[in-house]
Amino acid sequence: MAYAFDFSSVLEYREALLAGTVKTLGLTAVGAVCGLAIGIFGAVSRAWRLAPFDRIFTVYVELIRNTPFLVQLFFIFFGLPSLGVQINEWQAAILAMVVNLGAYSTEIIRAGIEATPRGQIEAAQSLAMSRAQLFRHVVLPPALLKVWPSLCSQVVIVMLGSSVCSQIAAEELTFAANFIQSRNFRAFETYFIVTGIYFLLAIAVRQAMIQAGQRLIARRAR
Repeated sequence: MAYAFDFSSVLEYREALLAGTVKTLGLTAVGAVCGLAIGIFGAVSRAWRLAPFDRIFTVYVELIRNTPFLVQLFFIFFGLPSLGVQINEWQAAILAMVVNLGAYSTEIIRAGIEATPRGQIEAAQSLAMSRAQLFRHVVLPPALLKVWPSLCSQVVIVMLGSSVCSQIAAEELTFAANFIQSRNFRAFETYFIVTGIYFLLAIAVRQAMIQAGQRLIARRAR
């Protein structure tokens, strides 16, 4: 028997889709800002051998990069309460995304820092710049400019990975899709539309970050 497509039964829940989309973007925004901040600190610690943070970040990066994101999420959501740390699903989702992105961005940014020409650093040191001034004006802007495309892609990957947060009942886009499918039993139509939404979100987030990089980083790196 031929299958009769019915996308209208999904669009009836457009408010749920919109709410899930907004929450996914919110998770991504918080995860990106906090994760990149951790990545910058971790990259400097590892590239400049700032003890004891260099060893701490080495262990942290290897641990996160070699374990599944879903396991990290479950460890935070189910494991921390066992130790007396009370945390809800949104706090767990945000923390998992920040921790995950922080580890990957540490290595990406470190590659950019280590690619800074030695001559630029020596020239800055000859001007009696402090280490903080050297980092802020000479090292960081060009390093971020070099690796910004990779950071944009990593943020998009983390955004798409946020779909697993539905497993702890965080009401993001995939949670909304599961809810809709359980009501209308239209799995193909529901996940087809949600796939399209994720595709558009990925493009929009990447383009927004590229534009932000051109405005905030490229100007400072000149």
